[in-house]
Amino acid sequence: MAEKVQFCKGGGCTAKLGPDILKRVLSKLPAQKKDPDLLVGFETSDDAAVYRVSPDRAVVQTLDFFPPMVEDPHTFGQIAAANALSDIWAMGGRPVTALNIVCFPQDWDLNILGEIMRGGAEKVAEAGASLAGGHSINDADVKYGLSVTGVIDPAKVLKNVGALPGDRLILTKPLGTGIVCTAGRVGEADAESMEAAVRSMTTLNKYASEIFQKYKVDACTDVTGFGLLGHLNEMLGEESYAVLHMKDIPCLPEIPSYVDAFYLTANGQRNRNHLKGKVLFENMEFWQEELLFDPQTSGGLLAAVPGEQAEACLAEIRTLGLPCGIIGEITENGENRICVN
Repeated sequence: MAEKVQFCKGGGCTAKLGPDILKRVLSKLPAQKKDPDLLVGFETSDDAAVYRVSPDRAVVQTLDFFPPMVEDPHTFGQIAAANALSDIWAMGGRPVTALNIVCFPQDWDLNILGEIMRGGAEKVAEAGASLAGGHSINDADVKYGLSVTGVIDPAKVLKNVGALPGDRLILTKPLGTGIVCTAGRVGEADAESMEAAVRSMTTLNKYASEIFQKYKVDACTDVTGFGLLGHLNEMLGEESYAVLHMKDIPCLPEIPSYVDAFYLTANGQRNRNHLKGKVLFENMEFWQEELLFDPQTSGGLLAAVPGEQAEACLAEIRTLGLPCGIIGEITENGENRICVN
């Protein structure tokens, strides 16, 4: 047990740099020559890059890795792989190859690393992709993830901007993985909460993405380190607003009690600071606010679907078995960029 506690120091998407830091760094990069075949770059902080290689084919590229957020190495490998693969599905693409990214102390038990990579390989196989190699370095701490390449029709790319007034917002997984895993690291998360969190984090977004491809989707992203509100703020672009309905937002069990005990993440507070002045909470409790800022690991897809199609789309998403819902709508105006009631 001592080795497991050392293994799980806290990670997942709670380990990401904050949005303000990333914005400052990216703003200092030199201007790039515009390539007409680069359909999606980093300008809108989208989930992956998309590059057109022929009139009917583009490649989707992403990478993601982080430290462990659960004790079991095999489960950690599954979660890290599911999280990395998710960016391809958020763009509407299909993953085809994956490369392991490994940081591991070479004087540790290599069976731990074997279990991590076994978990990752299982999820790559479930995704229908091929594990094609990778890169490893000796490091003081454990980190694992994937570099993933996917394919997509250039005419069917889903971006994280473009939501239109009248769209309904569909969230495919419950919120709260950052809070639950924080409680779990100090032994305070009950079995039901941890099991629900692990089930959510290890479920591939492949299945929700396949359903969304049957409908018109104006914008899509996966909810990860910037929390629901941070990723929704990116989705709105410059001219749209959003209204969220707290009663319709799915969350993991015991979130109120964990927040009351202050099992919170530093990144959740950075997310709150980043969105200062952009979110209006109407009669919200503190735990509800924290839930919406909470950084998610391998979170669900958030999609803006035209109002007339949203209920039918949600009915199909519900067959996947995870808590989900129509959590709000896009509007033409509002008191703040995002209003939560």
